[in-house]
Amino acid sequence: MSPGTNSSMEHTAAVDERPPTLVESALRSARAPAVLLLVLLPLVSWMWIVVMARDMYGSMKGASAWMMTATWDVPHLLLLWAMWAVMMAGMMLPSASPMLLLYGAVTRRATEMAASRVYALAGGYLIVWTVFSLGATALQRGLAALLLVSPMMEVTSPAAGAALLVIAGAYQLTPIKQACLRTCRSPLGFLMSHWRVGLSGAFRMGLEHGAYCVGCCWAMMLLLFAGGVMNLIVIAALTAFVAFEKLTRFGVHGARISGVFLLVTGLWMLVR
Repeated sequence: MSPGTNSSMEHTAAVDERPPTLVESALRSARAPAVLLLVLLPLVSWMWIVVMARDMYGSMKGASAWMMTATWDVPHLLLLWAMWAVMMAGMMLPSASPMLLLYGAVTRRATEMAASRVYALAGGYLIVWTVFSLGATALQRGLAALLLVSPMMEVTSPAAGAALLVIAGAYQLTPIKQACLRTCRSPLGFLMSHWRVGLSGAFRMGLEHGAYCVGCCWAMMLLLFAGGVMNLIVIAALTAFVAFEKLTRFGVHGARISGVFLLVTGLWMLVR
């Protein structure tokens, strides 16, 4: 073996043995994924949502000014997509906390890369909601083109609002809604039936869990259009209800009751 090869190997070993930086140590700690994914990221998302909403219903000279446009070019559509993606992260990550916490507890006993795998799981979950945000952006753009959504992101037609309530209510009562909700309510059952090893496996599990979550909640997100996409009361109420469905023992009954209520309310509005 040549002296150059020995020198290269010694340099590699020295690099491998260097102590981790403060940031690396923080991200690898057992509590870091929970704090980052379930506290900091939702908090930052909600701060952004509040700033946007206050400006939308206030001076409209700040963060929301770009939405008051008659020309939806690519930059404006990308900004609208980013708005939906941030809002979905803030609304949906708290309800995914049992899955992330349970997976983190399981992987900590099996590998030193537990934190990385939790991040991979959360990344897959958020990517699904980011893709959903593309659909929400396209729907909002289509409704705006038909003059059914105002620049304030509110439905302008009572009939359109009623139709959204009917769709959301009817879906709450469907078997596919109940099946997706059962999966979202049972993180242990999901992990046992969908377990995959490694970072790629964690990422794929995040995609699959996110798909079930979208299957459970996509119709409820239509209520954002009915009540105002940037209406803080509507956003907070939907966030709380999604958490109630997924995290409490009465969530299944709540889904059915809400479905009947939305369906009856929407039909009453259509009759009127």
